[in-house]
Amino acid sequence: MSSDIIPIPRREITRAGFGNLPPVIVRAGQDAAWRFVEFFTATIRNRNTRAAYAQAITQFFAWCEQHRIRTLQEINPVVIGVYIETHPGAAPTVKQHLAAIRMLFDFLVTGQIVPTNPASSVRGPKHVVHRGKTPVLKADQARTLIDSIKTDSIIGLRDRALIALMCYTFARVSAMVHMRVEDYYENGKRWSVRLHEKGGKQHAVPCHHNAEAYLDEYLAAAGIRDEKKSPLFRSVDNRRQLTVNPMSRTDVLRMVKRRALEAGLPSSTCCHTFRATGITAYLENGGTIENAQAIAAHESPRTTKLYDRTSDEITLDEVERIAI
Repeated sequence: MSSDIIPIPRREITRAGFGNLPPVIVRAGQDAAWRFVEFFTATIRNRNTRAAYAQAITQFFAWCEQHRIRTLQEINPVVIGVYIETHPGAAPTVKQHLAAIRMLFDFLVTGQIVPTNPASSVRGPKHVVHRGKTPVLKADQARTLIDSIKTDSIIGLRDRALIALMCYTFARVSAMVHMRVEDYYENGKRWSVRLHEKGGKQHAVPCHHNAEAYLDEYLAAAGIRDEKKSPLFRSVDNRRQLTVNPMSRTDVLRMVKRRALEAGLPSSTCCHTFRATGITAYLENGGTIENAQAIAAHESPRTTKLYDRTSDEITLDEVERIAI
């Protein structure tokens, strides 16, 4: 976008996830451009959602350009319906793209940029999930992974503590990388962790005794226990020493992949594996869905149930009864 067409600071556009504004928005004028930027910078607080919606909107408007749909007024329910019908992505991706388009046009309507929302009447594909696709480790596999990490270095102590904490708290990797030292705190006679979950929610979980031991060893070796406001899980520099910067989600994923490979575990193992692994292990040992939901900070027990793989073995045994 040229600054002499629409005088919006480039940093605002970059924050929204765009190198340039879509041409159809540029043609709609300065009010439309500002409203478009506001949609991403002022209304969507979650960075991951902002990035996903920015990608969805970019693809949609690029598709419009390819099909010579050059103005907002030309975008009607039929246009959006054709886009959704011909979208090559999986059903969840298509539904997310439709949600992004619908929310954007809602925002443009309330800003009096367009009179109606052309996406409001468009139906997305049906997608019903009863069982999640997240790869899960058996309890003994998770134990093998944790025990396989050599703890003769600060990196090993950090990695062991991080993986164990994901298993024992069912936490998302984003919650891990946002933890500060003060989020591991004494609560009575035991220790707890404070997790910063999606939507700005803070979620406190009592610390499992194994995770507590691993965290204590890591903090003692790192010498950061008194740096309360600093990142708990830190990245390393070229000398393999801890920095003052937190690990990123990509850093954690690479670490998990490397550790899983070294332990001889499936290559599909990822950060989310430990959320499903922890929930399954908890339920196998007599835990309840309700308490698993509380630990995982899920809004609905149906979400927690997606991570429950306790019935997989039973199902396989029953299938093997088919003697053909």
